[in-house]
Amino acid sequence: MPTYYNREAAVQYARTWWNGKNPNYPAFLVDCTNFISQCLRAGGAPMTGAPNRASGWWITDAWKSGRGTAGHYSRESWSYSWSVAHSFRWYLENAKKGLTAERAEAPSELQIGDVICYDFQGNGVVDHTTIVTSMVDGVPYIHAHTADSADRHYDYSNSHAWTPNIRYYFYKIDDVFY
Repeated sequence: MPTYYNREAAVQYARTWWNGKNPNYPAFLVDCTNFISQCLRAGGAPMTGAPNRASGWWITDAWKSGRGTAGHYSRESWSYSWSVAHSFRWYLENAKKGLTAERAEAPSELQIGDVICYDFQGNGVVDHTTIVTSMVDGVPYIHAHTADSADRHYDYSNSHAWTPNIRYYFYKIDDVFY
């Protein structure tokens, strides 16, 4: 039975939590992909692949009881693609069920609730993930974590992370999931 992506709910989550951490999820120092995963889940994207950390896209509540005295979480509680930008990009490229997406060629093809991945050095390693929360004249504006951002121009040209070698990966999240 299919489920449907609620883009407005994903964006509302991003707008609610862009400058804070939802206590229902782990918080990381580098938190961008974890935040985007939360947004997608709030929009109804289904998780798949648990408990295999190297495949699927998922998180469980086991992280809550796995927090040690040093503040570290049990890493067996989520997939790499849930919290690692590069793994998330490869998941989106290859997923055939659950959360799925299609690669877009241009930012103007995106709509709210879609995702942009960033390779700041242009070396093939994705460093950052954001969610499109508005479109203005065909230009995406995004929300993000790590350097918490709201309604930021997608190109990051005003960021210290930007380089002339930057590569963008634009993903149109499917509206129906199987």
